[in-house]
Amino acid sequence: MVLAIRGATTSNGNSAEKINECTLQMMREIIKSNSLEENDVISIMFTATADLDQLYPSVCVRKNIGWLNTPILNFEEKNIVNSLENCIRVLLHINSDKQKNMINHVYLKGAKKLRPDLLSK
Repeated sequence: MVLAIRGATTSNGNSAEKINECTLQMMREIIKSNSLEENDVISIMFTATADLDQLYPSVCVRKNIGWLNTPILNFEEKNIVNSLENCIRVLLHINSDKQKNMINHVYLKGAKKLRPDLLSK
């Protein structure tokens, strides 16, 4: 079955180092909490707010996690008044035998307020 995993985090600044750091933390938590291997992942889509323009999140996945055979796209998040700043979001499509309620979505740092309903799992 094809399932989706959501995640989001915030960066402490607009530098390649800070973007890499928070993306890596989020992705490692998604991988660990869902017991993922690269072969499980169909594709990954990242969005980042316009204030994070120093590094594509996909660079982190390829360079630090080593997932070189997974299609990854990066998009700029739509700018909405009063929306969360310095935010990176991710959507992974995976092959899995799990049920939807067994998927662990990951929201870290300031992004925890985006989906408080998912934090109680």
